[in-house]
Amino acid sequence: MAQELAIDVRGLTKRFGDKLAVDHVDLQMPKGQVWGFLGPNGSGKTTTIRMICGLLSPSEGAGCTLGFDIVAQSRSIKLLTGYMTQKFSFWSDLTIRENLNFVARLYEMENARALVDETLETLGLTHRQNQLVGALSGGWKQRLALAAVTMHKPQLLLLDEPTAGVDPQARRDFWDEIHRLSLQGLTVLVSTHYMDEAERCDKIVYLANGRKITEGRVQQIIERSGLITFRGEGEGVRAMADPIKAMPGVEHVAYFGAALHVSGHDRAALERAVGRHKSASVQWREVATNLEDVFISMMNESGQDKRFAS
Repeated sequence: MAQELAIDVRGLTKRFGDKLAVDHVDLQMPKGQVWGFLGPNGSGKTTTIRMICGLLSPSEGAGCTLGFDIVAQSRSIKLLTGYMTQKFSFWSDLTIRENLNFVARLYEMENARALVDETLETLGLTHRQNQLVGALSGGWKQRLALAAVTMHKPQLLLLDEPTAGVDPQARRDFWDEIHRLSLQGLTVLVSTHYMDEAERCDKIVYLANGRKITEGRVQQIIERSGLITFRGEGEGVRAMADPIKAMPGVEHVAYFGAALHVSGHDRAALERAVGRHKSASVQWREVATNLEDVFISMMNESGQDKRFAS
């Protein structure tokens, strides 16, 4: 039996004047899943999200979100969607409780006081409810934003790089909460640059230069890439990066902590490249390609973004 779709859009295209921001993107996302939206800055992720939730009308393409037409019924979509933007967008001169009270009034919620109390308790904000938001750390602001966009019990949650600039513990707590909400039936689409966050998603979608490049489970995407990766470790390995990049068959070289990852599709060429750069202090071994290797490879394969070139 086919899963019911929360998002079903086809050919989504957005132009701003003569500039093409999003180029015929298709997305069919089942209800109750958590999907990651990946891609370089400026790849079209935010614009696509805004079309999906009815904040922007597409120049071409059509579709439905939560069963409503993204153009003709955008108001219905907005009422059933929580959207957390990249930039913190709540009121710094109000307390946490005052912010949530204001949001409750915007949505004309019944039993608003009880709902605010429940939200404060669920998100662990009760003991800080009277603190001015302007004095909060990034992690607590993030928690407030999540509380505000989920308080009206949305069916779809759209998160645009929600954990940028917060510490690792706050990121982990945030994702624990996202998965708790998904287990209750909430559908979540989140754009991120963090590979560990992408690996927490049921599927990922990769955009580059306004186009959808690939979609699937993390392991599927890694396997489809066909990339082979060698890892070099030892004193002086970083100095080998530039000479190895110049070798035939080497598609990309990346630092991973104190190690070096060398990737490409031609095993023999890679073996020659790393073989020529062995030393007593540097050891090379083939390792499983990870998502970050694939991400870098896809960025390189996508080439220069010419959409906004003058």
